Parts: sequence; structure tokens; C-alpha cells
Amino acid sequence: MPAYLDHAATTPLRPEAAAAVVAELSQAGNASSLHGAGRRARRAVEEARESLAEAVGAGASEVVWTSGGTESDNLAVKGLFWARRGADPRRRRVLASAVEHHAVLDAVAWLVDHEGAEVTWLPVDAAGRVEVAAVAAALAERPEEIALLTCMWANNEVGTLQPVRQVAELAHAAGVPVHTDAVQAVGHVPVDFTASGVDALSLSAHKFGGPVGAGALVLRRGLDLVALQHGGGHELGVRSGTLDVASARGAAVALAASVAELRPEAERLRDLREQLVAGLRAQVPGIAVRGDADPAGRLPGHAHVTVPDCEGDSLLYLLDARGVEVSTGSACQAGVPRPSHVLLAMGVEPEEARGALRFSLGRTSTAADVAAAVAAFGPAVERAQRARRSARARSARRAS
Repeated sequence: MPAYLDHAATTPLRPEAAAAVVAELSQAGNASSLHGAGRRARRAVEEARESLAEAVGAGASEVVWTSGGTESDNLAVKGLFWARRGADPRRRRVLASAVEHHAVLDAVAWLVDHEGAEVTWLPVDAAGRVEVAAVAAALAERPEEIALLTCMWANNEVGTLQPVRQVAELAHAAGVPVHTDAVQAVGHVPVDFTASGVDALSLSAHKFGGPVGAGALVLRRGLDLVALQHGGGHELGVRSGTLDVASARGAAVALAASVAELRPEAERLRDLREQLVAGLRAQVPGIAVRGDADPAGRLPGHAHVTVPDCEGDSLLYLLDARGVEVSTGSACQAGVPRPSHVLLAMGVEPEEARGALRFSLGRTSTAADVAAAVAAFGPAVERAQRARRSARARSARRAS
């Protein structure tokens, strides 16, 4: 079997979650119906809601079921913007970290293009962590015009944890609500919604062993939010649509299991990550490891590297051919590979950023997977660098 080291993209469905989904799929009943089958479905949804809320330190009434992280991010960013601007037309500014996932970046960009929003991108340091002083400075500038601030909990590329609690304290002192994209964090590091002080938190089940297409937006009680879709007033009136009972149960079961084993699993993944990084460096001494060097400041299973004189997508295919499945650190737009906006925000030069690879370990990762990745890495890099040199030589000959 291939060595699957792309858990940050999606992680395998946990057996207990799969069992919960299958059991629910065999049942009939719309959770909004009043008959017995409907009441049974509603009970299953609410029990799942309570379980998920407990796992992230929230109240059950604060959990809104969604289809996943992208919907949750869009609902939070757009819904908060519209609600705040509706209450005060001056509130058109959005503060966002420069290393957000595209579900947040593109939602903010859409508001700029279509709703007259003004965005301030908050800078990050060389580890990819938002600069708290820059947050304070941005909040001090025309605070009465700020609609919201959004800052992710953990970066999806380099794994760096963000100072969410500090950011929330600063924002609240300025009267600004805070959203955090915690998709990569939930189920992998301790996440406490109430203690963090944020107003909205996005999560996605398939990142912690739940089903794809299930997620939630956790909303502070009393927070005003404008709905993106309408039709039945489900989920506190902000997310209409027939509830997916099976996915809700699967998500809750997966998260409860992940949280129960969080600390020992994090230690295991940290050890595997260190073995992986040491092996990659031994194979190719010139690589640079990105993200926070302190294990306490990053996700336990992320190992992000940039390789000199290589294209990340070429390395991905070469590793895939050797049975090692990873991802690159670049977003492909319109078929054209571009350097990762995260790495560029961290100060990495565009040429260097093109050689990015993300190895992400998860529950099913083993020492054998790490050994396979290390063994394949050196030959793959050598071939990719040779191809790059040949391409440059051909270009030089044509230019002459």
C-alpha cells in the first residue's frame, strides 16, 4: 500500500465514525418532522450536537451544522460582514491574516470585489505566525469601521499555531468580533472555543476522521449573523437545509474519539515527524524546514520543506510514482503553478517557494510510512533537480 502522508488534506474515516454513519443511513426520518421517525432523527442530531460542542468547549446551542470548512468560513466571514455593516454602514473593513486558507481569502476577496469591503492583510513572521503588534496597530486604525477580524487557529501548510487568544482579546477591546478557521486544529491540538474568546469557529469533520461533507460553525450566543442561504430557518435561522443526520453523528463520534486520544497521539506524531525530518535532511542536506521550530508552536504531524532547484509539483509526482503520497505548498490556479501565498507572506523568495512539499501525518501513519518517504525522497529530488537543470540549459540555448 502507498505511504499516505497527506492527512492535512483529508484523513481516513475512523471505523467508529463509519459504523455510526452506516447505522444512521439505515434509518428514515427528517429531523424537522414531528412524527416518531422525525423525533428520533432530531434526537440523534441533538445528541451529536451536544457531543461535538463538549469536545470543543462550547455550548450545544452554539453549534451550527454545515457541509464543512469552506461553508463555515464563508458563512462566518460574509455573515458577520453583512450583519455588522447592516447595523452601521461605516463598518466595511475586514482584518485578515495573510496566511489564511483560500476558503477565507477568497471569501474576503469576494466581499472586496462585490460588497465594497476594504481589507487589511495582517503580516506574519518567518514562522508564519501573525504579528500581534501588527494586529494591535490595525485595530487602532479607525476601529469604528472594522466589521470583523479573521485569524486561523493553525496554518494548513506549515502547521504554525496562531496567537488566537491574544488576537481575540485585542479585537474585543476594540469592539470587533473574531472568527477563526480551526479546521486544521480541531481534533489535533487542544481547542476550547469559550476559553479562546473568539466569536465564531469553523471546523470540518474529514480532518479528524469524520465523513467528508460534514462540519460546523460554532457561534457565540447572541452573535448577529446574516444567513447565506434561506429556505426553512434551520440551525438558528442562519443555515437552512434538511439536516444530514448521518454526517452529524459521524462527525461527533469521530471528534469524541480524536479528543479522547489527543495527547498520546500528538506525542506519537511528533516523534514520527522528527524521524521524518531527520531522514529528509540526511537525504538532502539543503532542504529548509518551514514553520515554527518549537514543537509547542505547531501542529504535531506537519512537516513542511522547501527543496532547492526543484518544482514542488514535479517532486509530488515523482514521490507518488514511488508510492509516497504528499502535497505541495502551492496553489494551482488556472493550471499555472504559483508559489504559496503562505510562504511568500513568510518572506520566502518565490523561486525557493516553488520547491515546497507538505508531509502531514495522521492516525494511520506508521514508522514504515516515514521510512518509505525518506527512502524515496533522495532519488526523487535528484531526478527533479536534474530535470530542472536540463530545462534551464535548453532555455539558455534557445535564448542564445
